[in-house]
Amino acid sequence: MHAPIPTDLATTADPLRVRIALWRETRRYRGGAMPAGLWAEAIVMARRHGVGPTARVLRIDYASLKRRLTADGASATDAGPTFVDLGAAAALGLGPCVIAIDGRRGRRLRLEVSGLRVPDLVAVMHVAWGRRG
Repeated sequence: MHAPIPTDLATTADPLRVRIALWRETRRYRGGAMPAGLWAEAIVMARRHGVGPTARVLRIDYASLKRRLTADGASATDAGPTFVDLGAAAALGLGPCVIAIDGRRGRRLRLEVSGLRVPDLVAVMHVAWGRRG
């Protein structure tokens, strides 16, 4: 199940979504490449809102968008934070939660934890993920 599309993304994406739909209706044959200008706008949007939500709202292929974003010199995860301060959770431990991490080269890690302290979580991630991601 996907997270809901943020309202600002849905509103911002409307004009581009309409132009992509128009291109689909007027293209000569199914499977033709989407124009570079439309991809460029989708990439800008993905940098701000993330690849998954952007691909869903624009109804374009996630893998193609991610590949183009990465080829454009940006990480596919640029939309998210690079550092998250867990504050008091470091000492007290994490309550029941799910932690999902997308790494470079398309790897994914999903952890369901309860009562795990942050140093222990980091150790588990290093064992499961490796130090490079």
